[in-house]
Amino acid sequence: MLPTILDLTSLKEAYGAGLSPLDLVEEIITRCKASDDPAIFITPTSPEALRAAATELLATAPEPNSLPLWGIPFAVKDNIDVAGLPTTAACPAFAYHPEEDAAVIARLRAAGAIVIGKTNLDQFATGLNGTRSPHGAPRSVFDRAYVSGGSSSGSAVAVAAGLASFSLGTDTAGSGRVPAAFNNLVGIKPTPGLVPNVGVVPACRSVDVITVFAATVGDGIAVRRIMDGYDARDPFSRDAAQASLPSVRPRVGVLDGAEREFYGNSQVEALYNAAIDRARSLGAEIVPFDYTPFRQAAELLYSGPWVAERLAAVKDFLASNAGDFDPTVRTIIEGAKGYDAVAAFEGKYRLEALRQKTKAEWEKVDFLMLPTSPTTYTVEEMQADPIVRNSHFGRYTNFANLLDCAAIAIPAGFDGDGHLPAGVMLVGPAFTDDALAPFADAMHRAANSGMGKDRKAALPDRSRVTPEAADVVPIVVVGAHLTGMPLNHELIGKGGYRIKAGRTDGSYRLFALPGTVPPKPGLVRDPNFAGNGIEVEVWALPPAAFAHFVQNIPAPLGIGKILLEDGSHVSGFLCEAHATAGARDITGFGGWRNFIRAANASA
Repeated sequence: MLPTILDLTSLKEAYGAGLSPLDLVEEIITRCKASDDPAIFITPTSPEALRAAATELLATAPEPNSLPLWGIPFAVKDNIDVAGLPTTAACPAFAYHPEEDAAVIARLRAAGAIVIGKTNLDQFATGLNGTRSPHGAPRSVFDRAYVSGGSSSGSAVAVAAGLASFSLGTDTAGSGRVPAAFNNLVGIKPTPGLVPNVGVVPACRSVDVITVFAATVGDGIAVRRIMDGYDARDPFSRDAAQASLPSVRPRVGVLDGAEREFYGNSQVEALYNAAIDRARSLGAEIVPFDYTPFRQAAELLYSGPWVAERLAAVKDFLASNAGDFDPTVRTIIEGAKGYDAVAAFEGKYRLEALRQKTKAEWEKVDFLMLPTSPTTYTVEEMQADPIVRNSHFGRYTNFANLLDCAAIAIPAGFDGDGHLPAGVMLVGPAFTDDALAPFADAMHRAANSGMGKDRKAALPDRSRVTPEAADVVPIVVVGAHLTGMPLNHELIGKGGYRIKAGRTDGSYRLFALPGTVPPKPGLVRDPNFAGNGIEVEVWALPPAAFAHFVQNIPAPLGIGKILLEDGSHVSGFLCEAHATAGARDITGFGGWRNFIRAANASA
């Protein structure tokens, strides 16, 4: 039985256990037929073509999981070319039939992924709401009255509804992030130029990026890395090394009071505040910053000459087929006629002046954490005021590509009624795409909001993203240093953060050591014992902090290699066996936290 959300870890485990790609495509066919949202796809891959793709995969790579994305189903925004399917950009009169895959599609198919169809979008990728399409408006998976977000509307809904493991969108102003927030997903927005745009219908060619919607940060990063790579056919493609960020105690920039704007949505503001608290609990230093120059840069994208790029992309088609445009999209694109070459240069000068002003803010922080969208609207509300309300969605997203940033959008939980989700995004300087991922993953896990429409789903440990081993030293804690316990502050104070919770191998016993202040347990391995393991946490410390921390551990405790239930060996707290003579064996409680809870209840 496949889970509701088809994350990469779950699918790969299912394939390892005997599931066939042919079984998978039959499940996809069944789920698509049962979907209550007919506006997700413009052109679905036919059942026959899906079966043929699965059959071809089995013929060329018969071993399960022998390719990075072996048998993984994905959906594609219909402004990205897929050979064998039309590209329409949500304008039927514009449709053409590409003979070749876009560069990213070729790379993903070579990795074993299977295209399940072309998804709906705001026409010509112009909008952040998902209602500007002749094929209808995809809806939020949590309430059909509400917009899905756009312009990558169908792509986000396909993943959130459990029809695809991941999907591709594009992002000029926020189209790879806003739909993620509205559908409880992760949105990976690469640094401009990192992923080639060959085979993409442009919106604003100089700042467009291809994005990934996924269930987890780990899934999204894995897919993005397959798409990465310089391509000389794209004049904006770049070949650059990934930049680093501090892996412990990062300085996270958050909105100050003057620049906070949620358009009356106190629920989203409360979720943003809760995300700030989570970031702090994960060891971040919270730093208010001035968003003003970023906001002013964001305004240039629609209120400046960059709108002329949208006209450049479709000027010949607009000249002959103006009546085939969505009325709002046509109004926006035709607005470009009010800008001349002088305005274009003046806009460029203004952007560079604002970029200089943002440098002072970047010196204060390592990366920013912003609301992905400050509010949401119903489809009816959006259609009543389509340009102004759409602009609300882009208040915190529009600047990112103009200022050459990487970004990852993550779920931030649900409103007070548990009705609608909201999101936050981490935004970093160019080519911090990988460096943002560990903290983004930790934030997503701490939000405990599930994946897509399955808000109760547990994020798989195997999709976890952690910093490079050279940056931190992992340490297993078992007692007073656990989260919420009396000595946990010693880890946080040294720049530590929790990587994950877990259990030891079943050969460990736990003892309550007498006379310790605060009370501490002793973990001892007994190779002849067969138990269920002891609950532990794996934390990370900077190397220097780890050395100082270990030096101050009191006897009879010390550091040794602990065997975890997943078969890994990690340095952690162990106890000298002689110290357990006469100590109470508390192994049956399964962990120190359970023992303390029981002791407090009986006191």
